[in-house]
Amino acid sequence: MHDILNKVYSDSSDSYYIKLSKYLDTNTKKFIITANPETIMIAKDNKEFKKVLKSDVEIIPDGIGIIYAAKILKIKLKERITGYDTMVNLFKLANQKKKSIYLFGSEEEVVQKSVDKIKKEYPKIVIKGFSNGYIKDKDKVFKEIIKKEPDICLVALGIPQQELLINKYFDKAKKGIFIGVGGSFDVYSETKKRAPKLFIKLNLEWLYRLLKEPGRIKRFYNNNIKFIAYVFKNRKNN
Repeated sequence: MHDILNKVYSDSSDSYYIKLSKYLDTNTKKFIITANPETIMIAKDNKEFKKVLKSDVEIIPDGIGIIYAAKILKIKLKERITGYDTMVNLFKLANQKKKSIYLFGSEEEVVQKSVDKIKKEYPKIVIKGFSNGYIKDKDKVFKEIIKKEPDICLVALGIPQQELLINKYFDKAKKGIFIGVGGSFDVYSETKKRAPKLFIKLNLEWLYRLLKEPGRIKRFYNNNIKFIAYVFKNRKNN
C-alpha cells in the first residue's frame, strides 16, 4: 500500500489543474488514475492492476479514504482531487484551448446526453467521437481512439476495466490525456444526481450514494470497511 500511496499526487487540486493545462499545451501524453479505497482493495488481489498502478501513471486522490489512509500511514496528501471535478476541468481547459476529446463508456443514452451537453456548454471543444461502454469489441473502439488522436480520452467502464484497457493501448498513442472516470458521465449527463454541496464539503459523498442506492452496502463494506482494517494492518507492519 505504501508504494501506491507514495505515488499519489500530494499537492492541491488547483496546482494539479495547472499541470493538466500544461500537458495540453505541450501535447504531453499522460495516463491518470483516480484512486479511492476500492482502487487499493482491487490492486491487493489483482496483480495486473497493481502492476499498472506501479507503472508510469499519475495517481490522484479521488476518495477521502485515501486521504485518511495516508494520514494514518504518515504520508502527506493535501486534499482530494475528485475524478468528476478533474473531468469537468478538462472540459474547461479543452474549450479554452480548442482541444479534442473522445468519450467511451456508460449506456448509449448517457454518453449521448454527455456529448450533447458538452457541445452546448463547451462549444469550442472538438468531439473526435464517442461510444457506449456496452459494445462487445472494446478493443476495436480503442484502436479507433488511438487512430483519431484525441487530446483527451475519457473512459467510463468502471474500475479496473477502464484502467486495464487504457494501459493496453497507451503505448500506442502518440499524444493525449487518458483517464478512467467511472460513473462521471452519469452525473454529468444528469442521469444521476451528484451529492449535494454540503455532502461534498463534508466528504460524505459515499454516505449520499448509500442513502440513494442501498444496494451498494455490500460493495461499500468490501471496499471501505475492509480497507480500514487493511490500512491499520499496514501501519502495524511498517
